[in-house]
Amino acid sequence: MSSSLTPTRISAALVGALVGTAAGILLVTAAGTFSITVGGSFAGPALGVPAFAGAVVGVALTPGNTRSNSR
Repeated sequence: MSSSLTPTRISAALVGALVGTAAGILLVTAAGTFSITVGGSFAGPALGVPAFAGAVVGVALTPGNTRSNSR
């Protein structure tokens, strides 16, 4: 199993990061809706953690990234 970064994995990581960032934006927006003061100490991790997690999931779930031996 090759662990090199192929264009497919890179694009999957980018899409995952974008989806994670969108989830983070929704989290910050929801916090603002409930009149919770959103400072930089909350907004940074609220956007960064979902983006990182989305990138990791995107790479992990890339088609062809399986351990099965198809014969």
